[in-house]
Amino acid sequence: MASQNRMFDQKQFLLGTFASNCSGGMTVTKVPERWQNSWDNNLKLAKLLDAAGIDFMLPIARWIGYGGETNFHGNVLETITWAAALLAHTRDITVFATTHTTANHPVVVAKQLATIDQISNGRIGLNVVAGWNKPEYEALGLKLPDDHETRYGYAQEWFDIVQALWSRTEAFDWNGKFFQLKNVLGDPRPGTTVPIINAAGSDQGRAFAVRNANFLFTPAIDLSRSKDEIVALKQQGRDAGRDVDVLTFSHVVCRPTEKEANAYLEHFGKTNADWAAVDNLVNLQFAHAQSFPHDLLALIRDRMAAGHGGFPLTGTPEQVADGLTALHEAGFRGTTLSFVDYVEEFPYFRDNVLPLLEQRGVRVAPQAVAAE
Repeated sequence: MASQNRMFDQKQFLLGTFASNCSGGMTVTKVPERWQNSWDNNLKLAKLLDAAGIDFMLPIARWIGYGGETNFHGNVLETITWAAALLAHTRDITVFATTHTTANHPVVVAKQLATIDQISNGRIGLNVVAGWNKPEYEALGLKLPDDHETRYGYAQEWFDIVQALWSRTEAFDWNGKFFQLKNVLGDPRPGTTVPIINAAGSDQGRAFAVRNANFLFTPAIDLSRSKDEIVALKQQGRDAGRDVDVLTFSHVVCRPTEKEANAYLEHFGKTNADWAAVDNLVNLQFAHAQSFPHDLLALIRDRMAAGHGGFPLTGTPEQVADGLTALHEAGFRGTTLSFVDYVEEFPYFRDNVLPLLEQRGVRVAPQAVAAE
C-alpha cells in the first residue's frame, strides 16, 4: 500500500501552484512573456517544484475561454490526463485533477483516479467542482441549474458514488435522484486516502465542502476577515465531525527591490492587462458564482487582472515571505502560487523566499520532510 499522501502528513504551511495547465496561468495579461501552458513547460515546472519540495500542483478545468484579446484560458490541458502524466514523471509532489461533476461520470472518474493512484504511488488528489460557468455548460450542451441547492445536491450524490466505489468491496446498485446504476464495483480502489479540495462561497457550497472535502479553497482578500472566516469554517467542520483545513491562492511578483516588483506589476497587471477578458471574468462571477464575496469583487478588479483575484505577494523576497507568513498566521493551511511565467520566475522564489520561510519555521527544508 502507498504511504499517506503528503497533503495530510506534513505539519508545515503547504505550498502549491495553480492553473499552470491553462493559457495565461492566473494572469490576465497581454505581455508576450505570459505563461504558455504547453506540456513541455508543465513538465519543466513539475520537475522544478518536485525537486524544491513544493507540495502540490492544482489545475483549473476549463472548456471555454474568457475572450478578450488573449482569450484567457482558451487553451487548457485536460486535468486528469495532465495529472497522470506529471505524476509519472515526478517522485514526491501531489498533483490534483480538477473535475466538474456535471461533465464527468462518477464511475469513470473513480476508476481514472484509482488508476492514477497506482501510477503515482498515492500522490493523486481530487478537486471537485459543482459548476458555475454558464457558457461552459452551454458549450457542453448542458443547462446550468439556477439554484445552488440543485447544483450541490447533484454534486453530493456524484461524490457519494465515488466514495462508495472507493470503499465497497462488493458490486452494488444505486437508485438516487440523479443517478441510477446497476451492478457497479470499484476495482481497483485507491491504496490510500485521496485528498479532496472544494472551492465554495455560497452557504450550500461551504456546507458541501465541510461534509466532504479535506481542504476548502477560498480567496484571501482581507486577512482580518479571513481569520474569522477560517475559525467559523473549521468549527463548521468539527460540528459535522470532520477536520477541514482552508487553502487560498496567491500571485507572486518577487524581485530584488520593491521598486522593480511594483514596476513589473504595473506593466503586466495594469498597462498590459487584457481588460476585456477581466471584465468577462468578473461579470460571470457576479452572475453565476459566489467564489468571491460580491461586496468585494468590484473592488479587486485589478487583482483579477494580476492574479485572478489571488492574494498579492509583491516585493522583495523578504516582503513576499512576510505575506506568506501573514497567510499562515491568519490560519490558512497553505496557498497556491502563480507567476506570470512559472518556469522563469519560480527559481528566484525557490532560492530567495523558501529559505526565509524555513528560517521562520513556516516551512521545513525538503530533506527534513523526506526524513520524517
